[in-house]
Amino acid sequence: MIARLLLSLINNLHLVEKLAESRPIRRAAQITAYAITKAQIAGKDASARVLRSQTVRQVRQEAGKVPGDMEEVNHRLKRVKDTFMNEVKEGWKQGSRQIKK
Repeated sequence: MIARLLLSLINNLHLVEKLAESRPIRRAAQITAYAITKAQIAGKDASARVLRSQTVRQVRQEAGKVPGDMEEVNHRLKRVKDTFMNEVKEGWKQGSRQIKK
């Protein structure tokens, strides 16, 4: 019964138009559009940082080389880990600075 009532209200064009013109619905739409835009910008920034990332470049380089022995593999993995940790620390510092602004 409740579902049928809701369905008839949703299908009422006049009611939907009135709700769309109301201030709370318009404000909710503005906030939603703002959040989506901010998320898209943040996603683009994050993907650009990843593409510029030294870790990504280093992994690509290391993947193209054939290791001679396990010690060399271990050394390469350690370098990639160190680079990754440095980038995480730098990203953390940048994020902290942005939050403070």
